[in-house]
Amino acid sequence: MNRIFSGMQPTRQLHLGNYLGALKNWVALQNEYECIFCVVDLHALTIEHKPEVLRENIREVTAAYVAAGIDPEKNILFNQSTVTGHAELNWILACHTPLGWLNRMTQFKEKAGKHRENAVLGLYSYPTLMAADILLYKATHVPVGEDQKQHLELARDIAGAFNRYYGVEFFPQPEPQIMGEATRIMSLRDGTKKMSKSDESDYSRINLTDDADTIALKVRKAKTDPEPLPETVEDLEKRPEADNLVTIYAALTDSSRAQVLAQHAGSQFSAFKGALVDVAVSKLSPISAEMNRLLSDKAEIDRILKKGSDRANEIAAKNMDAIKDIVGLLRP
Repeated sequence: MNRIFSGMQPTRQLHLGNYLGALKNWVALQNEYECIFCVVDLHALTIEHKPEVLRENIREVTAAYVAAGIDPEKNILFNQSTVTGHAELNWILACHTPLGWLNRMTQFKEKAGKHRENAVLGLYSYPTLMAADILLYKATHVPVGEDQKQHLELARDIAGAFNRYYGVEFFPQPEPQIMGEATRIMSLRDGTKKMSKSDESDYSRINLTDDADTIALKVRKAKTDPEPLPETVEDLEKRPEADNLVTIYAALTDSSRAQVLAQHAGSQFSAFKGALVDVAVSKLSPISAEMNRLLSDKAEIDRILKKGSDRANEIAAKNMDAIKDIVGLLRP
């Protein structure tokens, strides 16, 4: 049985990069795999947060999943903290993870920066919890962005170490799935920086809650260069802002950058942005409208999460019982 596990942190608003790099692909995957989609709220505790904002962000990410096309009846959709197996397995796996492996994780070094000594332990051990998220459900495939690929490699290493230590073949080796040309959507203000929820400028990203007018305004204000669109992808890749807008257009229309250039090569950006506005508004406005509808009924979102949590716990509890037996913990 092939099983997908993936999730997003409920930190700040989800944006176009989250949709094109993950959500859009998840919608397609749900027709091919058994899928478990999680709002990874325990991971969100690794950064400074306000409790009341975190609760609303959990609901907003859930609404984004559903509005983008994730079917909560067909798939398991829940928030991580409601399944205690994540924290339990995190500890067990932490006891089989050498410090040297964690020291190689580049994302901790990037996020901690110059204040490494003041960084919280959760940020350092984040990859072990991510491994627990995946392995708790014995997931076989994990859709990841390039920035998470190293963490998935660690999850595979931990699974292998656990299996060897206890002489079992319990955990599978989860395979990464990096899909499409939109795995890395860049800022609308700087084509060399990834689109981010934490960027100070709201014009650097298109939020999934933006209405049609706001989407159009942000596309028209996106940074470009004075030259018309080139004819080849090779020439396009030398121009980061142009490359980013063409990549977005390609991802929204399920085409390649080469196909977009075949249609728009030689166009000035004023014309191309007009075409991109039409595509972005037609694709994203329905998601925004559905998100806002869902967010107006918090009880319905909570019901979806509760039902998903119950289903996730059925799988997690069974696997945790087996894991406790393997490691020698007594279950009287």
